[in-house]
Amino acid sequence: MPKTSARLLALLSLLQARRDWPGALLAERLDVSPRTVRRDVGRLRELGYPVVAFKGPDGGYRLEAGTVPPPLLFDDEQAVALTLALQVVTTTGAGVEEAAARALTTVRQVMPARLRHRVDSLRVTAVTPAATGRGPGVDGGTLTALSAAVHAHEVLRFDYAPATVPGTGTGAPPRRAEPHHLVTRAGRWYLVAWDLDREDWRTFRADRITPRVPTGPRFVPREVPGGDVAGFVAGRFRGADAPGGRPCQGEVVLRTAAATVAPYVRDGLVEELGPDRCRLVLGSWSWPALAADLGRFDADFEIVGPDELRSAFARLARRYADAAGPDGGN
Repeated sequence: MPKTSARLLALLSLLQARRDWPGALLAERLDVSPRTVRRDVGRLRELGYPVVAFKGPDGGYRLEAGTVPPPLLFDDEQAVALTLALQVVTTTGAGVEEAAARALTTVRQVMPARLRHRVDSLRVTAVTPAATGRGPGVDGGTLTALSAAVHAHEVLRFDYAPATVPGTGTGAPPRRAEPHHLVTRAGRWYLVAWDLDREDWRTFRADRITPRVPTGPRFVPREVPGGDVAGFVAGRFRGADAPGGRPCQGEVVLRTAAATVAPYVRDGLVEELGPDRCRLVLGSWSWPALAADLGRFDADFEIVGPDELRSAFARLARRYADAAGPDGGN
């Protein structure tokens, strides 16, 4: 049986999660007797929480709103979740940054030393993307481990799952990196780190990371290229090693209106050349990827350059023709 203080926190968390709780179900979830539940409900009432009993076939308890706010109590998981949420809010540009920062300070001050030390290790940078979305979930323990390594400046050893099968191992030796920033972007979490084996900066998806223990030795933090982690990450997602540049950039003239193309080009340049013609300059990670990206507009076009883009189109044309078969797919 858990200690009384821990059990009270668990009971309070359950009562806050839904309106009505049958007494027998509460006892089952807490792994205690119904008599213990009744005693714990009495203790919560003494602390100022308005827990009322309701009658019925099952009988149970309900947490109602009180006129005097009772003391705030958080278990470990709630403290971590609240800290992460408040840190992200301070960088969203939603107009509540100052209030969120003050709330984070207030919550930290009322936490016991054990929880305060844990939440102090959480350091998150929020990068606002051009488009929003929700990525795969990341285990809270993984985020805590990554944040702790960033805060302590300790080399991180971890397994990195292949992109096609998230959450699975690769059988390869663990990666070794110096973690510098934990970043959230478009609903996904990323670790910005200096890869010790490749001797270069890397951006790792947190949902594919499985940390290994113990961590490695301490390291001296480096400065990310450009000195701004938000700009660095934004540049990586544009297909660049540094903000503003792209490994592969090409230019075409599309035989369609600029207004048709512009909504689907985030980092490219669209210039109207006439009612049904526009110039498009676009970048990507590789020439085949750029050629495939340009082909998605379903319009005839002329290649302005460079020659690498022409060669990529030729390779894709042969590949598509081979895939269609000798009869052209009929």
